[in-house]
Amino acid sequence: MMNKRFYLIIWLCCLPLLMMAATRQIKIDTNTLSLVFQVGDNGRFYQSYLGKRLHSQTDLSQLALGTEAYITHGMEDYFEPAIHVVHNDFNSSLLLKYQSHEVKQASDGASETIVTLQDDKYPVTVKLHYVAYVNEDIIKTFTEISHQEKKPVELQKFASSMLHFNNAHYYLTEFSGDWAEEVRPAIQPLFFGKKVIDTKLGSRADMFVSPFFQLALGQEATETNGEVLLGTLGWTGNFQFIFEVNQLNGLRVISGINPYSSAYTLNPNEVFRTPDFYFTYSFNGTGEASRNFHRWARKYQIKDGDKTRFTLLNNWENTSFNFNEEKLVSLMGEAKDFGLDIFLLDDGWFGTKYPRNDDRQGLGDWTEIKDKLPHGVGYLTEAAKQKGVKFGIWIEPEMVNPKSELYEKHPDWVIHLPNRDEYYFRNQLVLDLSNPQVQDYVYGVVDGLMTKYPEIAFFKWDCNSPITNIYSYYLKEKQTHLYIDYVRGLYNVLERVKAKYPNLPMMLCSGGGARTDYEALKYFTEFWASDNTDPIERLYIQWGYSQVFPSKVICAHVTSWNRNTSIKFRTDVAMMGKLGFDINLSGLNADEATFCKQAVKNYNALKPVILDGDMYRLVSPYEGNHTSTMYVSENQNKAVVFAFDIHPRYSEAVWPVKLQGLNPNKQYRVQEINRMPNARGGQYAEPKTYSGEYLMQVGLNLFSAYGTNSRVIEVTAE
Repeated sequence: MMNKRFYLIIWLCCLPLLMMAATRQIKIDTNTLSLVFQVGDNGRFYQSYLGKRLHSQTDLSQLALGTEAYITHGMEDYFEPAIHVVHNDFNSSLLLKYQSHEVKQASDGASETIVTLQDDKYPVTVKLHYVAYVNEDIIKTFTEISHQEKKPVELQKFASSMLHFNNAHYYLTEFSGDWAEEVRPAIQPLFFGKKVIDTKLGSRADMFVSPFFQLALGQEATETNGEVLLGTLGWTGNFQFIFEVNQLNGLRVISGINPYSSAYTLNPNEVFRTPDFYFTYSFNGTGEASRNFHRWARKYQIKDGDKTRFTLLNNWENTSFNFNEEKLVSLMGEAKDFGLDIFLLDDGWFGTKYPRNDDRQGLGDWTEIKDKLPHGVGYLTEAAKQKGVKFGIWIEPEMVNPKSELYEKHPDWVIHLPNRDEYYFRNQLVLDLSNPQVQDYVYGVVDGLMTKYPEIAFFKWDCNSPITNIYSYYLKEKQTHLYIDYVRGLYNVLERVKAKYPNLPMMLCSGGGARTDYEALKYFTEFWASDNTDPIERLYIQWGYSQVFPSKVICAHVTSWNRNTSIKFRTDVAMMGKLGFDINLSGLNADEATFCKQAVKNYNALKPVILDGDMYRLVSPYEGNHTSTMYVSENQNKAVVFAFDIHPRYSEAVWPVKLQGLNPNKQYRVQEINRMPNARGGQYAEPKTYSGEYLMQVGLNLFSAYGTNSRVIEVTAE
């Protein structure tokens, strides 16, 4: 009895020390990844490890302290900080010490770790949030900043994430471009100094560079080999990624809102929440990293991620601004005849005083043009119903033409300088969404149409202008809040739309792919990847976006761009995403029309694989004159392979394409589909059977010496 009491007393005496030891190390795990932090003897918070999952507690105890996890401005660090605060007394230093942490389990399987840090001289609190999606190997991070000083403080820098690496070599892939040439990858090694990827465009923020990157560690990564971190920021506005290598070859990666012209005045007890930064860490190349993101996005992030997508016919390239009711109803009939789900009416349907017959007027005045639509949108929704298709419509509610009734009535609702000549991008200006009245107006564009015409089943929400003439009449002396409060105002509008119309699918468009982030995709079912629909260019563009986004959110349309390519080639390319048509279907010849109708049927049958399967990028268009991508169902019973010859050289040698993601022990029936009527021959025109092992080790002969040639191969387990 005495022995038991003695050991109990000893255990109780040691309990505080054991609890202290437990708080000294914080470990965040996914299936394959560990992110480990430690509290130093000085009370500060350090990142000790980021890499392949560690299981042994003995190993964890051997970890070095590492680098301070969220480095502050004004103290002893010599490089880029994560946070910069100016206090009431104009002191701009901050020293954060660990106070506590908690772990919360979410019902969706995610685990959230919240670490609370506080300054030891000023009442400033910083909470670091780490949300681990265990099965998908994704970690989401964001920061909450608050204070209890007597007066407001100024936030000059406020990162969502700071990550530290110690490797011999680093290789950064950025995805930059311009209108019609989006997401072009460029790989560069990182050496001492700082590489910054950022944007200052405000509303059309991603026009020149996309908000994601790949970071290969040790050596350049391939699709199937190498360690690579894939990261992206969920923020529909100015973003910034900083990659800084110090004198010891240590790398810090800082991600968040671009602080350019965005110093933020934070009131006492107000919480400043940064956007979410998401990352995955693959030990088997970029393909695995992409699939991690795709699975996570479909399950957790994108609107209706677990639902299918509609095919559609857009009238834009068919009619541009020149249409009437008769023409539109005729196109609805064509959409139905080709097996499509939605007819989408694009730009040019609105404006009373200033009819929208070109892009120079009418934007902001969302009433029908009587000459074009004498019976209104309601007539079109009813006509679509009679034809057996759904009706969708284009809007651009954040923008205004100076030649519009809205601008004449509310010039103070527009972002523009009071004492300068106005500068117009595409003949338009941006409405000031920091203003609650403007938020009500923009929400009212959608709500007004849906209230009046409840049969509208789809919106294409465009955003063609960056923010220029940077001044807010509403914010007055707080002009540096504009870039941030604009985006917050947009989210307020989108939250209201989603709350009232939860089942309304919407396409996110921004002069092509200038809005492509995961926060926006909470409200949109898909995004328009580029105005460039040349199928050859789309092979590269869709390859780029697939690094981060699943196929079900990447809109891909069959159009008349690059008429030198066949309708088959154009359709096969578009089938790798969310399929649509924006072409004069009545102008197709009989064989082309027959092919398209069958292709739509094939696509509908393969939607569960293409939209929800695992994507494997087999052959890159950047590595030669051919490219191939495949999709595999979760149960490995179904797959579809797309193969394209772009511009092969004369007598070029071609090699079999080795498939991926199949079950090596299963037998698969292989057959080419999407063949033109009366097409002859072809190695896989008739079904053949192979083992999964053969298909992955030996492969299929999918490429040819013919330019702009394509094949679609259906793979079915027997």
